Amino acid sequence: MECSLYIHVPFCAGSCDYCDFYSVPGFKPDLSAGNYTLVKYVNRVLLDLQDAMRAFHVKSVPTVFIGGGTPSVLGPVLMKELLQGIASLLPRGGSGLEEFTVEANPESCSEAFIAVCKDYGISRISLGVQSFNRASRKAVHRLGEVRELGDRLALVLEAFPSGFSADLIAGLPFQTEKILLDDIEKLVSYKPAHISLYALTIEEGTPLAGQYAKIEAASQAPRLNSPDNIDRLWLAGRDALEKAGYHQYEVSNFCKPGKECKHNLRYWRMKNWLGAGPAASSTIIDDNTGRGVRFTNTPDIEAWLARQSGEPPPRQEEWLDAVTLIKETLLMGFRYIEGPDAKLFKQRFKIGLEDAIPRTLSRWRERGLAEEAPPNPARAGLGKKGILFLDRFLIDAFAEIDAHRVKSTAKQCPRLAN
Repeated sequence: MECSLYIHVPFCAGSCDYCDFYSVPGFKPDLSAGNYTLVKYVNRVLLDLQDAMRAFHVKSVPTVFIGGGTPSVLGPVLMKELLQGIASLLPRGGSGLEEFTVEANPESCSEAFIAVCKDYGISRISLGVQSFNRASRKAVHRLGEVRELGDRLALVLEAFPSGFSADLIAGLPFQTEKILLDDIEKLVSYKPAHISLYALTIEEGTPLAGQYAKIEAASQAPRLNSPDNIDRLWLAGRDALEKAGYHQYEVSNFCKPGKECKHNLRYWRMKNWLGAGPAASSTIIDDNTGRGVRFTNTPDIEAWLARQSGEPPPRQEEWLDAVTLIKETLLMGFRYIEGPDAKLFKQRFKIGLEDAIPRTLSRWRERGLAEEAPPNPARAGLGKKGILFLDRFLIDAFAEIDAHRVKSTAKQCPRLAN
């Protein structure tokens, strides 16, 4: 079986007000302080990877992604140990590996850490910049000094001249269009191959959501951007990135030609992956039956570490029927500008993409918000305009699938009746 690998490193130095990913703050890349939780983590995650790869008979690993959290808080010593351990598990010595990414934050992305990444198999570093504006960073408790950002970007560029990525956020507190465009101009000067531009999302339960809940209208608060203004800022940022030569290939991702993130493309194409670490998920799909299984590890570092040797991680298990996977394939696939992989869709579900949601595609094409049936049958996307209305498109598509499912049940259609 072919599977990508995702390793979740949940540790962070601090916690940003907008973040709703599972993370454990208060960690630094300094083992001299006696912080052996990080050591235990590396040993356990490698054992879990080994067990999972054996259980699913993984014969090929095209991509590996180490995310978080903040993987760079492992520091150079433990990152070296983790990378060496992963390399020992890869089939054929990793000869089939197409991409190996690690996320890092500037304040913990030291020269020694970068050197270890370069020397032990990493092909791509993804650096969390978010903003160069001091007021915006402080407002969401983003750690790291602005003066550090340029130094770290220069070091990463020197080590990975054709393979580094960076993240920015549109809509942060105090952020104006000029500030965002200045951020983009400065980041582009370091020549990243790939840039992710995320619109700030106010996630329920985060400290930032609490700030918004205290006011009647965000637009009346000088420090907070309203949802409409966040969208406006993101659109301005998108146009600036495209003008700078970065083409949009997914909802929030832009790159130079040929520099798409191959690991994330596998998510958007709903191809198999195994996840290790607390809160990580794995999704395995049988292409012959159109069904699959998903394991999601419990977001609890203490429970995850407290297991006996050979005991699986605490997790939830979900069996995925064909209809569920069809919907997920559309949800993930239409995030990608080119749309889902129509060839794989038909192989898995024994029904063509055009047959699954014909009315939805027809209506959206009439509005100019979906591509006309292209010469390449493996492509059917929303394009640059339609992707702005992805949520509305999915509502229409899911409603059509549900209606079709009711009719297909009577006819016993094997792919839409279960």
